[in-house]
Amino acid sequence: MPVRSATTSGAVAVLLGGCVLLPAAQAPTAVAHHSPVIHAHRGASAYAPENTLAAVDAADALGIAWVENDVQLTRDGVLVVMHDTTLARTTDAEQVFPGRAPWAVKDFTAAEIARLDAGGWFGARYAGARVPTLKQYLDRVERNHQKLLLEIKSPEVYPGIEKEILRVLSREGWLDREHVAHRLVVQSFGAESVKVVHERRPDVVTGFLGTPAVADLPSYAAFTDQINPAHTTIDADYVAAVRRVKGAHGKRLRVNTWTVNDAAKAAEVAGFGVDGIISNNPDVVRDATR
Repeated sequence: MPVRSATTSGAVAVLLGGCVLLPAAQAPTAVAHHSPVIHAHRGASAYAPENTLAAVDAADALGIAWVENDVQLTRDGVLVVMHDTTLARTTDAEQVFPGRAPWAVKDFTAAEIARLDAGGWFGARYAGARVPTLKQYLDRVERNHQKLLLEIKSPEVYPGIEKEILRVLSREGWLDREHVAHRLVVQSFGAESVKVVHERRPDVVTGFLGTPAVADLPSYAAFTDQINPAHTTIDADYVAAVRRVKGAHGKRLRVNTWTVNDAAKAAEVAGFGVDGIISNNPDVVRDATR
């Protein structure tokens, strides 16, 4: 889903983090300093192959509690962690299965995907790393006492994926009170997918990936708790406008922005008042926003 830029207008004072923001026309470009929550994008993907267990561990080694991943369905209905809808970029699928272009995730069984090298492209030390199933990924995050920002990837390609994700989360103990309250967020670019999750499990915290127009925020707030936009589409006014709206659980909408990888940009978006930053270099961003 493409993101849409938005601006705010109107003279409304806002209480945010204990500070009163001035009306938009008078407000400075930055708000009071705070430390946003840092999320390791596809794991600490600057340091280990994205969406692998090695990337989860790399985030843990850096002291990053939150990891973000992408979940898709195989041909035989197994949930796997992979960003692209094709296996070509981050595995050796072209070599192992020649002639099966475009090597779409949905066209391969879980057993076939388990044969692929998902680390060699990143570096020799990671050769042999595998595409994890969601269960394997959850087990590793649990072992490390981390938290999960789970993205439902391309839900339009996988009808019913929301039900299957919730089934696996429940089976693995991730829908108990402690996980739901403190350790899990489910997000997607697909508004309808986020709605399905909210309808099936209203207790689960959800996020919409994108930058809805300010006028449309109340409609999103009916089924989501977070608005998670690209950092290139936001400013302090937009973040303040989002934070004025109460989300599905009656709390102010949160803003987690992506993908910020350098210190200067991290400091800038932290100044906008975002609640979280998603980064391939989570240590760099954390150190720049303390």
